[in-house]
Amino acid sequence: MRLPISRRFSKPLAAALLLLSTSLAHADDLSAPLDEALAAAKARSAPVIVDFYAPWCYSCYFMAKNVKHGPQWEALKKKAVVVALDADSPVGAHWMKQFGAKGLPSYVVLDPSGAELGRISLERTRAQFYPEIAAITARGSVFEALKAKVVDGSPASLTAAREVLAAFAARRDPTSANDWLTFLAPEVRRAVDADPAAALWQSRLKLRAAYDAKDPAACAAAAPAVLGGELGCDRAYELDRALECTADLPAAERKTLFAAQAPAMKALLAKRVFVARPGCADARSIVLAAADLSKALGDESGEAALLDRAIADIEARLGGAKKLDLKRDRNLADNLRLYLDRAKRYAALDVLFPKLVAAYPDDYVYAYRHGKNLVERGEFARALPWLEQAAPKAYGVNRLNVAQFRAKALRELGREDDAKQVVADALKANGPFFPDEVLKLKAVLG
Repeated sequence: MRLPISRRFSKPLAAALLLLSTSLAHADDLSAPLDEALAAAKARSAPVIVDFYAPWCYSCYFMAKNVKHGPQWEALKKKAVVVALDADSPVGAHWMKQFGAKGLPSYVVLDPSGAELGRISLERTRAQFYPEIAAITARGSVFEALKAKVVDGSPASLTAAREVLAAFAARRDPTSANDWLTFLAPEVRRAVDADPAAALWQSRLKLRAAYDAKDPAACAAAAPAVLGGELGCDRAYELDRALECTADLPAAERKTLFAAQAPAMKALLAKRVFVARPGCADARSIVLAAADLSKALGDESGEAALLDRAIADIEARLGGAKKLDLKRDRNLADNLRLYLDRAKRYAALDVLFPKLVAAYPDDYVYAYRHGKNLVERGEFARALPWLEQAAPKAYGVNRLNVAQFRAKALRELGREDDAKQVVADALKANGPFFPDEVLKLKAVLG
């Protein structure tokens, strides 16, 4: 959830993506991977699954280890053309924007003509992912055809209505959802409004609209209907959205609004997270949302106790605090890093980071995260070697991010000329892509 595809595809396409991920992509190249995938899809009369990931994405680690392998995955690849796009590369960022995909991982399913059939946003358990992706790939019709099935109050019509509203939610597009609802015939609209599952999706879309508008009062008005519904593992996402949106409201008002969520989150943690086989794919978001809730309710000791429990739980799953096997599960290893950071257990975090770098030496991620964390704590001399270790492995947008903190550390250490050179090199290497990050990098020099 918080920032927040198969890596197995045809050899020519894999080579093209690797080149685009590790070096500067030209504007003309941005469409090439998807064009190749659609051409293959037309030849096979198959759908395309565009799988967005990033090297820092903990949810992507979960999917890789727990979902995207085995007979079901192999069968899916036979039925569809799967193309993996790194969101940190220019080509991946381009298509993330084109599809309006805002979370990672995202799976956007297209028909051979390029029309969207549906999408899955964020991680799923194996039991959730394969039926969901199968239903989307089997549609054989575009989103407009699904909307056309909503014609009355019959079970089939209401099922289609729920799917339409869920699709709008996955697209984070409450405005279009409201437009669609407005144009339904009155008797159809009444049937959709009366259906509990469809009504809950409408409430969730209202909360999303209020959140997007940064309207605390509207978020507070929408939240009870959402949080009073049966949300399962999604409760953490909706609670997190409501907490963030209402952060500027008076503390007493927020306590009244969210008090009932404490037992609900406690039950979710007990039944789905702190168990031998967690029932939610994204345990991390549940832990963090529960910690944010405790903080909003003024329960600092409860927040600390929850983080301590989460840390101990992960350590046990990775072989014990004294014999951590960080390669056993990268998702869990990365969760441990984040929980230690959130709990401000910096001594333990400083011990963990070098182990993470050693466990996953082929990418820039943990050397960069360690350096960034040290810069944010004002320890610039300690940060610089880690950022320099990350720099040669960084590419695309993460090249700019590494350079930003590296230049900041150099300036703080009085090495102004070196900082300017780092910025110049990164800008030259990255070309015209990622303008927002370019501005942040330039701002380091003042």
